[in-house]
Amino acid sequence: MATESNEQKSRYRQYLEVVTGSLEDKKRYRQYKARVKQLPEDYRTAVEAMERYLMHFGAGDGSIAMYEDLADLFEQSAADGTPIRDIFGEDPVEFVEAFLRNYPEGQWISRERSRFVSAIERAAGEDDRTI
Repeated sequence: MATESNEQKSRYRQYLEVVTGSLEDKKRYRQYKARVKQLPEDYRTAVEAMERYLMHFGAGDGSIAMYEDLADLFEQSAADGTPIRDIFGEDPVEFVEAFLRNYPEGQWISRERSRFVSAIERAAGEDDRTI
C-alpha cells in the first residue's frame, strides 16, 4: 500500500513538473533570490539590473547554475569590497554578454538562431540528415 502511495506521489510530481517546470530548479531559484536579497544595496541593484537584462536578452529560460554563479560573483565581490565598476568594466553590456556566453544552454536566442540556420540549410538542400 505504501508503495502505491509513493508511486502516485511520484506520478503526480512528474505531471506537476511537466506543467510547472522542475521543482528542484524552483527551489534553487528561490535560494538564489534570497542570496541576492542579502547583498548590500548597490550590489543587489547591479545584480537585479543584470538579471533583468538576462531575462530580456537571451536567458529567460536560463540555467539556474548561471544565476547561482551570478550570486557567487557578487557575494565574493561584496566580501572583497570590489567596486561595481570594477566588476562590469567600462561596458556593462559587453560584460553581461561575455557572462551569458558561458551558459549557451540557457540562451533561447542561440537555439532560435540554430533553428533558423537549420531551416535555411534544409530549404537549400544542404541538410545532411535523411528524413
